[in-house]
Amino acid sequence: MRENAGVGVRSGQFLRMVDRLAEVERAEARDYTSFSVRGKRFGYHWPRTSTVGLKQTLSEQAALVFERPDVFEVQFTAGGFGWVVVHLAGIDADELTELLYEAWRLAAPEVLAEEHPLRR
Repeated sequence: MRENAGVGVRSGQFLRMVDRLAEVERAEARDYTSFSVRGKRFGYHWPRTSTVGLKQTLSEQAALVFERPDVFEVQFTAGGFGWVVVHLAGIDADELTELLYEAWRLAAPEVLAEEHPLRR
């Protein structure tokens, strides 16, 4: 794992990031929570392992896993998208905010994404 100051996001902080996105629907399962926008899934959270799964483009999935396999791993590919597992201890809040927004944007209808650009 990278040894950088300020690296690491706690589960509660991740959930607050999710709460800032528009029209997020949560579904609770025994071991995880899934997140959707208008019925399209864009993410998962597994609190026990302090990991999240995020929808990305196939090229972004490959780049993330190649560049930092200690932080990112391939979850699966489906429908032309590549999902990544993100280890929260190895990522900073700014990068996770961008990846989470991108996951949401890939699932959201275009008009909704245009109405809700990434906010800092």
